[in-house]
Amino acid sequence: MILVSHSVAETQRLGCSLGQLLEGQEVICLEGGLGTGKTTLTQAIGCALGVDDPITSPTFTLVNEYRGKRATLLHIDLYRLHTTEEMVQAGIDQYLCAEGICVIEWAEKAKEILPPEYLYITLKHADDDRRGITLRSEGQRYLDLLRRLRKALGS
Repeated sequence: MILVSHSVAETQRLGCSLGQLLEGQEVICLEGGLGTGKTTLTQAIGCALGVDDPITSPTFTLVNEYRGKRATLLHIDLYRLHTTEEMVQAGIDQYLCAEGICVIEWAEKAKEILPPEYLYITLKHADDDRRGITLRSEGQRYLDLLRRLRKALGS
């Protein structure tokens, strides 16, 4: 699925719609440069899960855990990690099979430890205000999720 977000509000709408469809034990991978909307998308997913705490990028702690009314959000930021070995030593691979919903920023660094099924979202700057967003499913569960998301977004 390919989308164009024309504003922060549209990116938030996408994240909220996605978050409302999540049931637990999903892995959502986010790829994109600085300022493309990865954290904005994560914040909206968290809002839809009923997270009340402010969601910030966990760059220095690697993982933040937020308890929501519907599910726990595990927010992982791999910006400072460079190798699969570093990720495994940090225990990142253990979060990928956790009970909650796992959202990984800079997921392109973790391709070797990703589970067999996940949703992969790539965000790119189109210009100052617009973002190109590509959503790709790995596995039937995430293909079904994309179908439901397309319907929820009315596209």
